[in-house]
Amino acid sequence: MIDKVDRRILSILQEDSTVPVAEIGRRVGLSTTPCWRRIQKLEEDGVIRRRVAVLDPEKVNAKVTAFVAITTSQHTDDWLKKFADVITEFSEVVEFYRMAGSVDYLLRVVVPDIAAYDNFYKRLIAKIDISDVSTTFAMEQIKYTTQLPLSYILPGKDGGKDKA
Repeated sequence: MIDKVDRRILSILQEDSTVPVAEIGRRVGLSTTPCWRRIQKLEEDGVIRRRVAVLDPEKVNAKVTAFVAITTSQHTDDWLKKFADVITEFSEVVEFYRMAGSVDYLLRVVVPDIAAYDNFYKRLIAKIDISDVSTTFAMEQIKYTTQLPLSYILPGKDGGKDKA
């Protein structure tokens, strides 16, 4: 059950996971040990999957973002497993979704330039049969965040009253 204090802890960690536990505790009104226990519980419960560094794409030469829409005539579990295995081989693919609607799969691919994308595309189609691939390139990133909204956390069994 996630209460108001946990939400504030999650908010702080989503903004900057390097904030020391003592500082997080100060901000949420807890001493270090109870704050650390809450963070450990959120990790054990899988609410916090991992803590990572968010890199600047320009500084690591991954400045071109391509959204790759894929359709296929193959819809078996075996084909999906093979496709997923192929996709995991490509470090350029940073997001991979199975979709509903006219597109079967959507990839977000990051590369240095269009030539690198073309190389990625050729390697991809050489590894697996795909009916159609349609790529759009992002011209400008307007918003990007790794922070999930916390306002949708379902109320707990205590009638929706958060424990402080």
